Amino acid sequence: MFYGTLGRRTGASLVALSLALAAAMPMAARAEDSAKPREATIVVTGEGRAEMAPDMALIDLGVVKDAKTAREALDANNKAMADILAALKEAGIEDRDLQTSGFMINPQYQYPQSSTGENPPPVLIGFQVTNTVTLRVRDLSKLGEILDKAVTLGANQGNGIRFVNDKPDAAVSAARKKAVENAMAKAKELTDAAGVGLGRVLEISETTYRAEPMPMMRAMAKDYAEGGAVPLATGENSYSVTVNVTFALGN
Repeated sequence: MFYGTLGRRTGASLVALSLALAAAMPMAARAEDSAKPREATIVVTGEGRAEMAPDMALIDLGVVKDAKTAREALDANNKAMADILAALKEAGIEDRDLQTSGFMINPQYQYPQSSTGENPPPVLIGFQVTNTVTLRVRDLSKLGEILDKAVTLGANQGNGIRFVNDKPDAAVSAARKKAVENAMAKAKELTDAAGVGLGRVLEISETTYRAEPMPMMRAMAKDYAEGGAVPLATGENSYSVTVNVTFALGN
C-alpha cells in the first residue's frame, strides 16, 4: 500500500514536471525572439494616376408639372414622360439603361400676407408632380441629340451629366503600376538621403482607389436646345490609386 501510493505520487510529479517544461518552452522561444534585433524597415506611400476618355454618360432627366389637382398634374406628367421614354427608345436606349429614379407629388401652398400681424393659414393652390428617370447613354455621339429631344418633349429638370467608363480596368491598372513606381522612387530617395541601402519589399497594400470623373452640370430648359444640338465636352476621367509599401533597410 505504501509503495503504491509513492508510485502514484512520483508519476504525478513527473506529469506536472512535463507540463511545466512544455509551458516554459514557448515562453523561452518568445524570449529568444524578443532578444533578436528587429529588422529595420521603411514604409512609404505611393500615388498613381491614369486618364481615360469616357465612353458612357449617365443622365438624370425629370418632368415637373403643376396643376390645380393632383390628377391633372399627374396626367400631364405621365404624357410628357411617356413621350420622352418612347423617344429615348427610338434613339437606341435599351430598357436595361432606363430606370425611374424619383417620383413625387407635392401640394403647392400660397401663404397670405396679413396686415394685422396674424398668421393666416396657407391656401392650397394646386399640386406638383415630379418624375425623374436615369438613363445610360452608351453611344456618346447621340448624346446631344438625345438631350435636345428630351427637352423638346417636356423634360424640364436635370441633375447633371456624369461621364464614366464602362470598363476602366486598363486605366486602374496603369494607375496602380505608377503608384508602386512612385513608392519605390520615394523609398530610394529617402534611403539615399539617409545613407542606407534599400532592401527587399516586405509588404504591399492598396489603400484607396477612386475614380474622379469630370462632372458636367447643365440646367435643362427648353430654350437651351433651340439653337440645335446641345454642345458637350466629355474631357477625360482620372483614376487614382494609393499604395503603402514596406521595404527592408539594407546596410
